Amino acid sequence: MVVMDGFTDLLNPPMYVVTANASGQQAGCLVGFASQSSLEPVRFVVWLSKANHTYRVAREARFLGVHLLRREQHELAELFGGQTGDRIDKFARARWQPRGEDVPVLDDACAWFIGRVEERADWGDHVGFCLTPVEGGAGEPLARRSVLTLGDVTDLSPGHPAS
Repeated sequence: MVVMDGFTDLLNPPMYVVTANASGQQAGCLVGFASQSSLEPVRFVVWLSKANHTYRVAREARFLGVHLLRREQHELAELFGGQTGDRIDKFARARWQPRGEDVPVLDDACAWFIGRVEERADWGDHVGFCLTPVEGGAGEPLARRSVLTLGDVTDLSPGHPAS
């Protein structure tokens, strides 16, 4: 969208890996649309593309996992952002473990949380999942500039088109 290009070109938000488990399926994808949305109660929203395999699993899930990666974890970002769960089992290629409600949590994430899905809202080609964090963890403290951002993954080709 040309109207927004000048604005969005200046942004460099963190990238997240969102994971889900429902109906015996696991899924995960790289997400650039996510943000804390409330202080009291604490809420966080992740937007998943309707074209994405993870969306199809997440719409049945009661909980989602949200992970931050380090800037040097480009290979893990490529696995979750450049591949599709329609064709490969991403979790066979990543280190992870099931946590609360059997949500896949990536062992190598620098920080993560599991959020209970409070509501879903359709906003065009993406659906927002409003989450209340219920469990989380982090490795050693990192400087913000060490977290994987949009600028670090502009070379990736997405596993699915945006819509």
